[in-house]
Amino acid sequence: MSSPAREANALRVYHVTARDLPISCPADDSPLWCSHPRVFLPLEDCRETTCPYCSAHYIRDDFEQTEAPVA
Repeated sequence: MSSPAREANALRVYHVTARDLPISCPADDSPLWCSHPRVFLPLEDCRETTCPYCSAHYIRDDFEQTEAPVA
C-alpha cells in the first residue's frame, strides 16, 4: 500500500515524516490527470507547507522545533 504522500491529491492533507523527505508535489507516482509542474516543498525546517499549485497541505508529524519562534 502506498503512503498518503504518494496518492493523488484527493485527500488534500498529507502527513509525512523525515523518512519521506524530500517531498514533491505531485508525487512521482501520481496519475497524470492530477498533475501540475513538480515542486519540491520545504519541510526540512518547518512543520507544515502548502503546494502553491493544488493547495495540498503537507504536515511533518515528526518535526521538532529546535529554536524559539521569532515573534
